[in-house]
Amino acid sequence: MERDKLDFGNEKINKLFGAMFLPTLIGMVFNSILNICDGMFVGHGVGSNALAAINIVAPLFLVCTGVGLMFGIGASVIGSIRLAEGNVKAARIIMTQAYIAGAIIFGVVILVSFFFTHKVLYALGCSPALEALATDYLLWLLPGLVFFYLQCAGMMLIRLDGSPKYAMSVQIVAAVLNIFLDWLLVFPLGMGIKGASVATSISCIVAGLMVIGYFLLLSDKLKFYKLKASRKSLVLSLRNTGYMIKVGMATFIAELSMGIMMVAGNYMFLSYLGEPGVAAFSVGCYLFPLIFSISNAVAQASQPIISYNYGAGSFDRVREALKIALVTAFACGVLISAGMWVGSPALTMIFLSPSETAYELAVKGLPLLGLCTLFFAINITFIGYYQSREQSLRSIIYMLLRGVVFMVPGFVVLPKIFGSSGLWLAIPASELLTFVVILAIYFLDKARRSCL
Repeated sequence: MERDKLDFGNEKINKLFGAMFLPTLIGMVFNSILNICDGMFVGHGVGSNALAAINIVAPLFLVCTGVGLMFGIGASVIGSIRLAEGNVKAARIIMTQAYIAGAIIFGVVILVSFFFTHKVLYALGCSPALEALATDYLLWLLPGLVFFYLQCAGMMLIRLDGSPKYAMSVQIVAAVLNIFLDWLLVFPLGMGIKGASVATSISCIVAGLMVIGYFLLLSDKLKFYKLKASRKSLVLSLRNTGYMIKVGMATFIAELSMGIMMVAGNYMFLSYLGEPGVAAFSVGCYLFPLIFSISNAVAQASQPIISYNYGAGSFDRVREALKIALVTAFACGVLISAGMWVGSPALTMIFLSPSETAYELAVKGLPLLGLCTLFFAINITFIGYYQSREQSLRSIIYMLLRGVVFMVPGFVVLPKIFGSSGLWLAIPASELLTFVVILAIYFLDKARRSCL
């Protein structure tokens, strides 16, 4: 496949953003459709308890996603700045170091999850009724995790290399394959929740191999670099890895916060509404990746444009890219929120039968959850902007606010005020409060600069 050959330094910002955003959006939407189809097959083919069991394992998967995206974003931001400086060798070294560091971390996660499965599941909020199903799902998911890392980190780097369409094709192939295998293994072959897990592992392996194939065979800029086996090289690798983690930490926290959201939600929904409540919450969790992916597509599309031009000192182009990204995020947030309000019954029916208790709970809850989308989209765009400018501390603080500081107390306090509705309002409240903080500080900074 021919590279797209995008010129981040000279092409018009609106054309660049469109060329990056549309393939990124399509690829991420396909991934979200995969999640929805996965939930649909499991919900109707196995039952609501199987949905709840997957929701127990999901936070671990999100942590792994976070590690992949953390190194992908970190390597992409640093690499784009090095490329803007004309230092291709440094960009290649950064990419290689990112892959090695992430693979080591994933290896540790896999080993811990395999040897301490019971403890891991109960730490994630599992109940005895869900243990057998959750165990099956987790163990068959593990073989695909390393390849999943290759895919996560690779998406960012492939876009940086100027090939967003290839990145899109990887996500589409993985999603279509996973959907087909989900249907095949859950229904005709009757493998139940194990089949859904095997399908995910196989699709991760295929996507990971496509990413590696790109860097080995197709890329003319970003390629793997043979690192020296010396003390100096090791020290340099550790330093660069630390800096990548620093730059990409906000993205890791974003995924971690989704995991925290699920764990906290699982505990609170189980406490207030029992297993049907966890199943209803899982419907929202299956839909949340769609919300996240559309908003994150805006941030990821603008990231290499902002990073490259920031590294080149073209600050007018940086501001223009931010403006376009924010307008796009606002439009996406409004559309998603409206869709969840209007389409709540239809969306719930994808996963659950109307005869199940969880169905009614989800129908009432999804419109409330949908209130978060507008603020979420803008928050993620601003956080991505600060990451791209290497303002990692600010992006980390904002992500902690929305993902932990405001959200966890919300799950505890709001149900006491609003009853079960408060469970669904915890996430929108967190995003709103974070939005207020980000906007206030942004305009304070702007006012401060105008006074200088």
